[in-house]
Amino acid sequence: MEILSKILIGLVALEHIYILWIEMFAWTTKGRSTFKSIPDELFEKTKGLAANQGLYNGFLVAGLIWSLLIGDSDWSHNIALFFLSCVAIAGIYGAVTAQKSIFFKQAVPALIAIIILLLK
Repeated sequence: MEILSKILIGLVALEHIYILWIEMFAWTTKGRSTFKSIPDELFEKTKGLAANQGLYNGFLVAGLIWSLLIGDSDWSHNIALFFLSCVAIAGIYGAVTAQKSIFFKQAVPALIAIIILLLK
């Protein structure tokens, strides 16, 4: 279970590195094909807002990776649980307010990782 929880935490972190990249560095290119519900004319205008959102995803990544590097198992567990909970809550909120598929793309992987983390 220990290895599985670390793999899942790593996968959630990788997903958010990808989101960070889109929002901070590829908003007007890859962002257009990823966020199809946003009209094309808004991508250039919202570049700064997207980069700000990407930075928040970067903080989630930093916390998740930090949890993998902590030697003390209790601290590692608690930090991972906190940051995975942040991802899950953000995914649920995004599904309710923006697009339902966000629940499956972001919240579900984090929730699975939380369950595995709590079972170990």
